[in-house]
Amino acid sequence: MNDDDELMTSFHTGQLHANAASVPDGLCWVSILSCLLLACSYVGSLYVWKSDLPRDHPAVIKRRFTSVLIVSALSPVFVWAWKEFTAIQTGPSLLALMGIRLEGLIPAIILPLLLTMVLFLGPLIHLAMDCPWGFIDGIKVVVDPCFWSLCLSDMRWLRNQVVAPLTEELVFRACMLPMLVPCAGPSTAIFTCPLFFGVAHFHHVIELLRFRQGTVSGIFLSAVFQFSYTAVFGAYTAFIFIRTGHLVGPVLCHSFCNYMGFPAVSTALDHPHRLTILSFYILGVVLFFLLIFSMTDPLFYGFPTPVCTLTSTPGSICS
Repeated sequence: MNDDDELMTSFHTGQLHANAASVPDGLCWVSILSCLLLACSYVGSLYVWKSDLPRDHPAVIKRRFTSVLIVSALSPVFVWAWKEFTAIQTGPSLLALMGIRLEGLIPAIILPLLLTMVLFLGPLIHLAMDCPWGFIDGIKVVVDPCFWSLCLSDMRWLRNQVVAPLTEELVFRACMLPMLVPCAGPSTAIFTCPLFFGVAHFHHVIELLRFRQGTVSGIFLSAVFQFSYTAVFGAYTAFIFIRTGHLVGPVLCHSFCNYMGFPAVSTALDHPHRLTILSFYILGVVLFFLLIFSMTDPLFYGFPTPVCTLTSTPGSICS
């Protein structure tokens, strides 16, 4: 590192400390209880409607859209109330803390999604090999208004690609991380926040048991796997949120991952071109870890990111 780089780093670090919020004592229990209440409100909103229909029925999805959108719209009130109750002093506005801002918006739309696509390089190559369409045909489908009309009329597509990513990232990242970072610091908050997100997905067990969709042991094993997967994914999107200071990146990555699903490694192992596909799996993971810090460098998105101003001990995550 040359003298200019060291000077720039020192300047950015000094700016971050200068902008750090004044953190009152005894903050952690208020932050954790606020996050717990917010998580319970989100999950509870899914069950205010009494119905004997399964969760994928369009009528059930529409009702849940209503209740979960109401809770999500009110979720900034939790952050505002937490801020008023704790009397924490912040520089950025409430919306900026929640990742809703214009500075660095274009990189926040493009770079985190590209990084996530790099991680899924193996599954993407696998998908491309098995796709019956050519590249030109695929482009024609994507730009066809009829295709998007069919997608928007499909309640499950709307839930998985639009409503769930938007509301879950708003509630579990944009609202919870500003409350957790002053208490735990950015690094710890990245791994604490997903616990609320992972536990919130245990509610699927209720419906699986209710409609007898599998054995009890099988359902609970599935729930443990889902908790682990969603917790890891939640840590990743929390990392993106803190590094970029934007909500849009986690939302787009969430939507993309919902579309791709968990990588079908077992299917790849049985594929006629398994060596090629597995090579891209490995290449994608290696490139992901090589690029994760450079593609989420806060300098692209406006340094320091708003949520990082809430701590006086930002560490390497915020710089």
